[in-house]
Amino acid sequence: MTETELQKLQKLTRLSTGYKAFLYDCDGTLADNMPAHKAAYIKVAADGGLVFDGAIVDELAGWPVKNVVEEINKRYNSTFDPVTFAEKRYQVFFDEYLENTQPINYVVEHLKAHAGKVRIAVVSGSGRKAVEKTLTLLGILENVEVLVCAGETEHGKPYPDPFLTAAEKLGISPADCLVFEDGEAGTTAATAAGMKWVRIDKL
Repeated sequence: MTETELQKLQKLTRLSTGYKAFLYDCDGTLADNMPAHKAAYIKVAADGGLVFDGAIVDELAGWPVKNVVEEINKRYNSTFDPVTFAEKRYQVFFDEYLENTQPINYVVEHLKAHAGKVRIAVVSGSGRKAVEKTLTLLGILENVEVLVCAGETEHGKPYPDPFLTAAEKLGISPADCLVFEDGEAGTTAATAAGMKWVRIDKL
């Protein structure tokens, strides 16, 4: 780890004392793969005749893919079917980009250091197959007790459902959970769930 990453790890460790469970987002928090997700959106949109710069993907980080597609349709006056687009984007990401996933070292090391000491869940807006493969590539799948992924709760982030489901499965009260996120949808969801949170990109 670089000096900066080490400092961020120390800061994360200080901020996270006293909690019984850690709930980590996956993409952009544990995995440095947001550029790959964005590239997959841009590729599928381009195949459908729409060229856009991808800033909207950063802006809506953490939203379920179908909701992002609905927002793209609204802003660009496009007519993509959200379900079909989401399926294509998922496949493109899985087939063409996923293998290149790199860890966000200080967050991955934080998770490893606390495995077995606090309860650990990963709460992601991506599909389970991609999340499991990502966590396997990062070498931490076996450290995660509970996974809550896209489509497994009635509402995704920014609603509290995914975090509340994770807490329930862990058997830990929301007040004793700390959430690690890199996007506004995630922190909004955590707040709504009655959980404290840390924005790993703003340390």
